[in-house]
Amino acid sequence: MTDTPDATADPPEQQPNVVIIGAGPAGLTAAYELTRYGITSTVLESDSIVGGISRTVERDGWRFDIGGHRFFTKVPEVEAFWHEILPDDDFMMRPRMSRIFYEGKYFDYPLKVSNVLRNLGIVESIRCVLSYAWVRIHPPKDQNTLEGWVAARFGWRLYRHFFKSYNEKLWGVPVSKLPADFAAQRIKNLSFLNAVINMLMPKRNQKDITSLIEEFQYPKYGPGMMWERCTELVEARGCKVLMNTRVVGIRHQDGKAAAVVAESKDGARTEYRCDHVISSMPISQLLKAMDPPAADTAREAAADLRYRDFITVALVVPEKYSFPDNWIYVHSKDVLVGRIQNFGSWSPYLVKEGRTCLGLEFFVFENDETWNKPDEELIEQGKRELETLGLVEAGKVEAGYVVRMPKAYPFYDERYKANVDRIREWLEDCAPNVHPIGRNGMHRYNNQDHSMFTAMLTAENIATGAHHDVWTVNVEEEYHEESSAGDANPKLGARGTGRDAPVIARHHFDESHPIHQPAHGDTAAASTDPAST
Repeated sequence: MTDTPDATADPPEQQPNVVIIGAGPAGLTAAYELTRYGITSTVLESDSIVGGISRTVERDGWRFDIGGHRFFTKVPEVEAFWHEILPDDDFMMRPRMSRIFYEGKYFDYPLKVSNVLRNLGIVESIRCVLSYAWVRIHPPKDQNTLEGWVAARFGWRLYRHFFKSYNEKLWGVPVSKLPADFAAQRIKNLSFLNAVINMLMPKRNQKDITSLIEEFQYPKYGPGMMWERCTELVEARGCKVLMNTRVVGIRHQDGKAAAVVAESKDGARTEYRCDHVISSMPISQLLKAMDPPAADTAREAAADLRYRDFITVALVVPEKYSFPDNWIYVHSKDVLVGRIQNFGSWSPYLVKEGRTCLGLEFFVFENDETWNKPDEELIEQGKRELETLGLVEAGKVEAGYVVRMPKAYPFYDERYKANVDRIREWLEDCAPNVHPIGRNGMHRYNNQDHSMFTAMLTAENIATGAHHDVWTVNVEEEYHEESSAGDANPKLGARGTGRDAPVIARHHFDESHPIHQPAHGDTAAASTDPAST
């Protein structure tokens, strides 16, 4: 038995005023979880679409998953939440299929012996084995970098074949300047020997090695389907979700936030009184919105945080140009595209009969040359690059669409941890009722399920007076799809629920409580990844 309150009991007469900033996975999860305790909230979203980076964009009947979202988690609360929001019939079990395009050839991933031998050739394959043997005797001196870490576990030749170019596209800096902790979390259990074992036993359903998971759940109309439905549910329970409403100020006094000021699309400003603010907006913007202004050190820290941004160029092609992969990692230096999704392989409900849509993903910095190109130029570039890769002739592309996603990835440099700590310290001293959650809210390279879990814990803290430390979610070197011993807090369970992103040198920067019971009066049925990019 636990001493947590019964979610179906009549709520207390006085409930806190909660304002939630952002209608992405974190913000909407917080709103939904609070309603279990009879607490309604006001959700302010600056965009016209819910879901944040986990949205599904629709253009002319085509649906685009921004970044690709595999619904896989080992956080049971998140798994239960997904199936409470959407019925089982709305989920599809999809095979995880990916390939690597390198030097004009496609390598299966996970690696398979016959494919590697055929593409690299016997001679180069032997050289890769000898390279691995060499690093076992003469390991790289500096294994604190991504380059040294990977080379020590795969050998220099495999590192150059399969790791170097893609990571440089992704982060926009040399791999020798990226720290090892990113690799330790993303491919922790994968090494040369693990890969060889997997080659020899390719039909195993990998669950322990994050990079090799073979199947995942997927909402049939894309991840945005989850958050569109969640929005309907929280509104039905009495919450307000206000779109096209940008937070421009957070007024604080006497050691706490007292009101959130938001501006609508027509420029009108409204003040929302609050007892608590749950924020998934970028923590740098959160600090800038404080009124009166935060301390100089906190504002300087906020201004020093950076982001990596993201463009999807979606191209409609005849179905015969489809491929079975969810996406292809493009290591070729001949093109700028870093990854190509096939939306038809994620779900046939995203595309139209006789056609598929390929999503070319470009990793950029906001306002760099690529970001500022007109849509028409980006579409033409996408056509050329598809042809260069031998996937589709440029003339066969029937239509194109461009989706820009700012602040897709928190950018980790050598000062980001200190900057976030300064911001946290100021908030704890001057506005402890402001609760950062989610990827951008905490400047953490969270997956969707990580973001949701921080929201769940925060909602419980507000509703019950619990003291879960959400900052302990996603701090370990283990990725959330691996298991580890839990810490002393049973609610947090295995603390290895997260991953870190690389720390990048600055001078290289270019620019069982009631949580799963339906709320009182709720008629929605509860039922018996990576997740976000």
